[in-house]
Amino acid sequence: MARIAYVNGRYVKLAKAVVNIEDRGYQFGDGIYEVFYAYRGRLIDEALHFARLERSRGEIGLTAPMGEAALRVVIHELMRRNRVQTGLIYLQLTRGVAKRDHAFPMPKPRSALTLTVRPKPEPPEELSGWSAAAITLEDERWGRCDIKSINLLPNVLARDAAKQAGALEAVLFDAQGMVTEGATSSVWMVGPDNVLRTRALDQHVLPGCTRAALLADVAAEGLEFQEQAFSLEELRAAREIFITSATSFVKPITRLDGMPVGNAAPGLIASRLYARYLARLKEG
Repeated sequence: MARIAYVNGRYVKLAKAVVNIEDRGYQFGDGIYEVFYAYRGRLIDEALHFARLERSRGEIGLTAPMGEAALRVVIHELMRRNRVQTGLIYLQLTRGVAKRDHAFPMPKPRSALTLTVRPKPEPPEELSGWSAAAITLEDERWGRCDIKSINLLPNVLARDAAKQAGALEAVLFDAQGMVTEGATSSVWMVGPDNVLRTRALDQHVLPGCTRAALLADVAAEGLEFQEQAFSLEELRAAREIFITSATSFVKPITRLDGMPVGNAAPGLIASRLYARYLARLKEG
């Protein structure tokens, strides 16, 4: 079956989906995006994703082409037309089409909204085959990583460097040697003191929706937890490392820069949190 996309009010075959060459997203990266995970027909953590989309839109002054309720209808209709119940929905919103000039065009053009959907396998029942390797790289992104901007060239370069090294993710660190986040994920660590830590939100990290949802699971498990920055040295001494995102769920990192993390197997805390995450998916 041909895949269907949503492009500025129309459902079209993906092979024929086009945007104007003067769309500001294409020429300037003047736009934002969001990725939703659907599980058996339900959008997971949807309130968090819609809130992040709205926040990013407001931070760069984009006009919403429709309300949240209408957007939900579009997403579910796109899933229906593609016969996808479990998968990823990619949404991109740009400032629209205007003569090429760096300043915001006036009058404001109509914002451009596109969506695609593709199937994704359900999460595995347990973590033994779900772990991955990561490398560390200096963070070369811009100063407003809290906005889910479509300007992703540094992330692309970081992920490609990880791929070339035989790893999945690149864990980024700033000029002070403090870990920010992964190229496409939030980073968590369990130190020798058995305390779980992830960096507090600021303009240098994206407010991950899976990260936010997992905080409730951390509390439910009664884990000792600190929302606090940690250094690259501390990360390398960690007993456990894992990443979270809408596509990674809770994924243990068992090798970092070619060296084993802990005993090079998914750790106890990651396993407990993953079990809760999986149960939450199934319970709806």
